[in-house]
Amino acid sequence: MYRRNFCPLLMFLCLSLQFITAQGNPELVQVIPPPMRHAEPPSASSSSEELEKRGDELRAEKAYLDALDYYEAAEKKDAKSAQIWNKIGITQLLLLHYRDSRKDFDRAIHFDKQFADAHNNLGVIYYLQKKYGNAIKQYEAALKVRPESASYYSNLGAAYFSKREFEQATSAYMEAVRLDPSVFERTSHTGISAQMASPEDRAHFEFVLAKLFAKEGDSDRSIEYLKRAMEEGYKGIDEVYKDPDFEHLRSDARFTQLMSSRPPAIPE
Repeated sequence: MYRRNFCPLLMFLCLSLQFITAQGNPELVQVIPPPMRHAEPPSASSSSEELEKRGDELRAEKAYLDALDYYEAAEKKDAKSAQIWNKIGITQLLLLHYRDSRKDFDRAIHFDKQFADAHNNLGVIYYLQKKYGNAIKQYEAALKVRPESASYYSNLGAAYFSKREFEQATSAYMEAVRLDPSVFERTSHTGISAQMASPEDRAHFEFVLAKLFAKEGDSDRSIEYLKRAMEEGYKGIDEVYKDPDFEHLRSDARFTQLMSSRPPAIPE
């Protein structure tokens, strides 16, 4: 299955719109041409494993079109490999082909219903399409298989947060922090940012994280996220003086200094 049926114009607009300042004219914007293939075509004599491995290398190099060629060549030799379908889906996601990516993750799950990462990745597609209820179902399916994954809980929290179901979001985030205190700081080229409907939601999100880390006794991270919440203009910032989760943090000199230097956007 060699999917290249999108038109060149759509490919140009959707996949590779990057802008640079034109040489010699700093006030002129120029569009960079779409990405080209650089790798040799997949060899018909290569095994599925060899093709998959080369696809992994190309994806790590961000040569996504080339990686897709190799994964699809591997799939032709092992059409029931859930792992390969999942990797095809990830690559399609990186290329912003959400519809194709969703189909690929569905196929991965079809061949392995206990494939936790595929459930999670399908949840990400639903999340990006703002189908938060469907995303939550997929994240929960992933957690049934791998309940120790902080990333799954983080994604679950993001979906609940986007639905403005803050209690469930906080519960999921708390579990993510318990499993991995650095879960919100680890990023990769495949990371998906949480979708916030407004600056107020972003500020609320930062405050929730400050509260979680304060409850866990991680003052450094709590101060950092509290500072971000203030910078984003969180209106309920005075909750820190009453919320028992911040009790330990209130004795920290950095807390006193931070609250005394609140930005003008935060009311006294």
